[in-house]
Amino acid sequence: MARVTVEDDTDIVVHLAPWEKLAARRGDIRVPVTALREVHLEPDWWRALRGLRGRGLWIPDRIAVGIRVLPDGEDFAAIRVGHPVVCLELRRTYRFARVSVHVADTEGTLRALEPYVPRDRLA
Repeated sequence: MARVTVEDDTDIVVHLAPWEKLAARRGDIRVPVTALREVHLEPDWWRALRGLRGRGLWIPDRIAVGIRVLPDGEDFAAIRVGHPVVCLELRRTYRFARVSVHVADTEGTLRALEPYVPRDRLA
């Protein structure tokens, strides 16, 4: 299960579990806090998945870990089916448009990220 932290008020880091790193074939995700547009909780895991599956591990009705391909970019997902998902909406200048992860403490994660969401939300 992933963990989301903010390091030095400059980077949001999505720490993937070892098996998630293996499944996604990548390491942790590091996002500058300036790339964050919005953060929200998606109670229905399947609503957090957009686009077509790309590189990663996709087991129907179990897990979705890896890259999701969109017409104009990519998303990253590390989701366990049946659990709520924290969604980080990112600026177009960053590699991913959205990072969706299942974390143990959804409310704590949202509280930790809220100060970094732009107040105008028009970015």
